[in-house]
Amino acid sequence: AHLGSAVRHSELDFLQFRVEEPDEVQRGRKLDLVVAPCGVAVLIGGRRHTDFEPILPIECKRLPTPKGKDRDEREYVITRLATTGGIQRFKAGHHGAKHELAAMIAYVQENTLPHWEKRIAKWIKDLVKTGQAGWTTNDLLHREKTDKTQKLVVFRSSHTRDNDLPEIELRHLWLNMN
Repeated sequence: AHLGSAVRHSELDFLQFRVEEPDEVQRGRKLDLVVAPCGVAVLIGGRRHTDFEPILPIECKRLPTPKGKDRDEREYVITRLATTGGIQRFKAGHHGAKHELAAMIAYVQENTLPHWEKRIAKWIKDLVKTGQAGWTTNDLLHREKTDKTQKLVVFRSSHTRDNDLPEIELRHLWLNMN
């Protein structure tokens, strides 16, 4: 709702934000948030987007992952028992299979942004070290921007994907909620 209000009276008023949208390819899976045109068709990179064709799929995660018997603390990256890890979903093509750019938002509720940066790097390095299929050091996040006033950090990462899908670039927006 906040994002929708923010674009409503701006030069981006042709955009809308929708929650819990079915993925375009994996209809049984829902994206936490999508950016889509509002009442117009938009051409981006030779691809036409309408109200029903998202421009940007977004996955949202809390850091730390909430406790629960079916939860994995590494949920931002991967999960042990399912395919519900944030980065994992995009790598597997379960989210954003039609896209080469997507985003993740992390709501940092405990500890510091540098703490989570180190922790997530360790989880990815551990996947590489243990030979987890499809994971390489190329999956690590790279810091792009820090804004201490707004308490946010922006990262980017690039990932190979399964099923002959092209690489996907993820932009990570981490918001410090402390």
